[in-house]
Amino acid sequence: MYVRRLELVDFRSYERVGVDLEPGPNVLTGANGVGKTNLVEALGYVATLDSHRVATDAPLVRLGATAAVIRCAVVHDGRELLIELEIVPGKANRARLGRSPARRARDVIGALRLVLFAPEDLELVRGDPAERRRYLDDLLVLRQPRYAGVRADYDRVVKQRNALLRTAYLARKTGGSRGGDLSTLAVWDAHLARHGAELLAGRLELVAALTPHVAKAYDAVAAGAGAAGIAYRPSVELTGVGTDREVLAEALTAALAESRSAEIERGTTLVGPHRDDLVLTLGPLPAKGYASHGESWSYALALRLAGYDLLRADGIEPVLVLDDVFAELDAGRRERLAELVGGAGQLLVTCAVDDDVPVALRGARYAVGEGTVRRAD
Repeated sequence: MYVRRLELVDFRSYERVGVDLEPGPNVLTGANGVGKTNLVEALGYVATLDSHRVATDAPLVRLGATAAVIRCAVVHDGRELLIELEIVPGKANRARLGRSPARRARDVIGALRLVLFAPEDLELVRGDPAERRRYLDDLLVLRQPRYAGVRADYDRVVKQRNALLRTAYLARKTGGSRGGDLSTLAVWDAHLARHGAELLAGRLELVAALTPHVAKAYDAVAAGAGAAGIAYRPSVELTGVGTDREVLAEALTAALAESRSAEIERGTTLVGPHRDDLVLTLGPLPAKGYASHGESWSYALALRLAGYDLLRADGIEPVLVLDDVFAELDAGRRERLAELVGGAGQLLVTCAVDDDVPVALRGARYAVGEGTVRRAD
């Protein structure tokens, strides 16, 4: 799989731009702030319907415009598919596949499989559990696009359940005689258990498959300087449960019943996949709080490379993006990384200084300026 062409209209800093890309390495070079990351962010958005830089869509639309458009032509197994997304802040995005309207924007997920590493990924190691949950869920959707619906259904249930609990909490705080109407809470419990069990099982299966790839990738990036490990930490007791969906649903139902009084007291849902974490370790110690800057950077990179290797092991050849990574690596790590990714079907590298990129990865080259991209080789 590779992206043959990318076109942007009113996306970030670009009023209108188009660039033809090649299989193999593609190096996008330009000064900081000219829009290199905007290009790969657009591709990441097509793959996940999410930005790795911002939480809302509004910053993606160029100042003064009302909507942004991303078009990309993706070649897979010798066939080309045109994907088009229209981003309208505050409204549902519109999508087209092969020039035909998609029923929902998320129907485009799976058309482009892409793994993106960016400086923001340091938060995978240093940040809150939400960053690591998002990493797992994005990779889960890349492997099995149907999980986009599972994830959306679960998020909707948690939002509705939290609204109900919050209403009851506020009624109690203001002295309401009934303390809020919780008559429908059992219904939302059942929905949460069902959708939560599906999401939880997917994550558990993913972590089991991903674990050896993380260890291997970190060993390769860090040249054997420490052993990386990952483990899933659920918010409910799962000892001996495995990944049976019905059994997981029963465990979630029991945990919800046990936490009922605490949830009403606090006005929020306290158990479920949205409260889980992915624990990262280096040797016997947790990576968070103990890993140095270099170790954290290597670990974050290893997580992305592990996801990339897992997808390839599944028979999926994703596009690999390395956004401003080589400037942070010493010469040894640069060369080791080049060896690891040199065989990618399509690799996109952004950099401010051309010499930061190892010679082995200098394929097609592009000069990025203010609002412009031109072929430079």
